[in-house]
Formats: sequence, C-alpha cells, structure tokens
Amino acid sequence: MLYFSSQLNLHKHKPAADRMFAALDLFNIKYKLLNNTNDIWARDYMPVKTRSGKYVSFRYEPSYLANNPQLRTNFKIDIAPNFKVDNLIYTDINLDGGNVVFSPSKEKVIISDRVFSENPEYDKNTLLLELEKLLEASLIIIPSLKSDMTGHADGMVRFVDENTVVTNALLSPYGFETKVKKSLRNYGFNVIDFPYFYSKGDSAVGCYLNYLATEKSIFLPVFGVDTDNGAIKLAKNIFDKTIILVNINEIAEYGGLLNCISWEFE
Repeated sequence: MLYFSSQLNLHKHKPAADRMFAALDLFNIKYKLLNNTNDIWARDYMPVKTRSGKYVSFRYEPSYLANNPQLRTNFKIDIAPNFKVDNLIYTDINLDGGNVVFSPSKEKVIISDRVFSENPEYDKNTLLLELEKLLEASLIIIPSLKSDMTGHADGMVRFVDENTVVTNALLSPYGFETKVKKSLRNYGFNVIDFPYFYSKGDSAVGCYLNYLATEKSIFLPVFGVDTDNGAIKLAKNIFDKTIILVNINEIAEYGGLLNCISWEFE
C-alpha cells in the first residue's frame, strides 16, 4: 500500500497529484491519504523500514525548516495515534527519510553527509555505528550538494541492483556529480548516468531519478522537454519493470518528486 499526504489535494499541488493518482488507478496500484500532515513530503517524516521488518521513526527537525516549524510533521504525535505500526522504534537521531536510500535487499543503505551537520551533538563514528545498528545495513556515505536545501540522497542516487546505481549525469567534468560518482565507485558500485538537467532555485524539475518504484513498475517523472526521451529510453533498458510516465511539475517546482511524496507500508 502506498501512502501520500492529504496536503496534495491543496489547489497548488492538485493538478499534478490528480495526474499521479490517475496513473496509479490505471495500473491498479492501491494508495491511501495520510491526515494530520503539515506538508506533502511523506517520505521524510514517516518511519523507515529495515531488512528485518522493523520500522524506525527518526526525529524530523531538518535545518531547512528551522524558520518554518509549522511545516514539520511529528510522526509520533501527529500520525501514530491513529496509525498502527508494529515493530516500531523511535530514535532521537535527526534524519529525513529522503536521505535514506536502501539497496533492493536492504543490506546496504546510502545516506548523504548532511546527516552529520544535522546531528552536531553526535561524534561522527558514534553516529555511523548507531545508524548501521538501527538500519540493519552497511552504511555508504556520499557527499551532499551544499546548495541543495535538503541534501537528500534520493535526489542523487538510486539502486538498480545490489552493485549498480544510477546517478545524475555530469553537467560538467568538474561538477558536483563527479564527486558523487567517484565516491560511489570507491565503494565498488557500477555507476550509470541518468539524464538530468538543472532548474533554478529549489525546483526539482530535471531530476528524473527521483522516481517511485513499486514491485512491478517504475513511475518515472517527466517534464515535457526533449530530455524526457533519453530518460524514458534508459529506464526501459535498465529496469525490468513497466515504465509509467507522470508529469508532476506543479509539485516538482517545490523541490521534490515522486519518491519524496510517497511512502510504502505493508
């Protein structure tokens, strides 16, 4: 079952949300809406599921919302009283779900180094050990883009299989994407360039790899530009799943895409 924030029904998000829900309906993907949420980015404040089936609820107090605390959703207070999750634990570690990218087996997990600045009270080694214990996975740290408001890993990398990842294509030989690719290759991953183009400000328009993956499908964001064709072709080549195209530009302009707004629960 997929879950989305009911905030998606607000006027500014609704056209994009309606197109997404229509695509889900067309392919018989079940979904529900979460009430008592303060923004649309459900991935970030909902619990993270580990390999054993345990759910971990991290503290959701990102620095980029320091001046807008009314936008923070507290899972324990706002949602948990009316949403039963078995095998759930809480931790004081400050970490957004969008900065947690698991491999298919959940034996590996990629997190950007933004986690260190979000938890200054922790010694780095102590924090890494605690995260590996909580997430039950080998931890892979990649650099975060300092100018990116969130610094989330799910805007930079996704797994194809246990040893292969897709990352944003290089915009220049000396750009930030080069650092991410080098970091991942140092961990032994095969790295595939995924089409990408930059949009101004905090917009996520151009970030194709923030797709929504289900058991049999990839819901791929498209933006109504020529670059879409390359992203569609590559997705069909590397994923053994049905590729479903969704334009959610009205949401993307606020800084996130399909993975950011969704959450899976069994």
